[in-house]
Amino acid sequence: MKDLLGFLIRRLGWMAITLWAVYTVSFVLMRAAPGSPFSAERAMPPAIEQQMRARYNLDAPPLQQYWDYMWGILSRGDLSWSIKLEDYSVNQVIAEGFPVSASLAIFALVFAIILGVSAGVISAVYRGTVADVAMMATAVLGIAIPNFVLASIAILLFVFLIPLFPAAGWGTLRQVALPAICLGLPVAAYIARLTRAGMLESLSREHVRTAFAKGLPKRTVIIKHVLPGALLPVVSYLGPATAGVLTGSLVLEKIFALPGMGSHFIYAATQRDTTLATGMVLTYTVLLFVMNTIVDLAYAVIDPRVELE
Repeated sequence: MKDLLGFLIRRLGWMAITLWAVYTVSFVLMRAAPGSPFSAERAMPPAIEQQMRARYNLDAPPLQQYWDYMWGILSRGDLSWSIKLEDYSVNQVIAEGFPVSASLAIFALVFAIILGVSAGVISAVYRGTVADVAMMATAVLGIAIPNFVLASIAILLFVFLIPLFPAAGWGTLRQVALPAICLGLPVAAYIARLTRAGMLESLSREHVRTAFAKGLPKRTVIIKHVLPGALLPVVSYLGPATAGVLTGSLVLEKIFALPGMGSHFIYAATQRDTTLATGMVLTYTVLLFVMNTIVDLAYAVIDPRVELE
């Protein structure tokens, strides 16, 4: 229990340092980029622009802006107001977009784990067969092709040629299925390769050969003796997989017109909405840190030999 508590305290400390570094870098890059949030084809009257700058504290010196924004986060958890989305705070935008992005990520990860583990197990058990070669070749293609390319192909095939899914929107299972599949396929390809490698290593171990020699059914040996050890590399990959799903959803949410955090993040970046962009970056940082911590804890639970550091 002391080891767990110490681990969590250390992780919280590193998360605080990481958030401060990410906030500082984001703040500098946002201010260093050319243009301003009020730049447009039709010039805004100087008096109105001055009022807008005062409203969002952009007329203060950069160092004052830096401390004021950080103090608002630390004291009240306030990520300020969106510059481009009038009457919306950044907290409100994140609260509305997070359930969509989280649902998409969960569906994609569940699909990737089920498909990847199943393909990896079958490929390892029937090593050297046509099924093994076909699955690993498909996995290589899945790793090589970006998810936005898969999304474009999937829309052409399953929206226009074979109308099984709607092209965009959110709210029903049919609307979330296609983007979740496109988001999860590259992750499933990695999981399939990791599962196959772990399975082949476990199958060569002494206790597994002993279980086969005792006459235990093949399914029992694989499920009870082979699969738990083979899944350790998969569990360790779930942290990077979560990062891949979260960052990959940025483009897919735009392609499928999903009202998630990714769409808002791209909008903030293109429209120079500095407060919204900074809030999104910090939110994604927290999510990735939390997911990596959960994965490390799960890894220690599965393999007691692993020490939390």
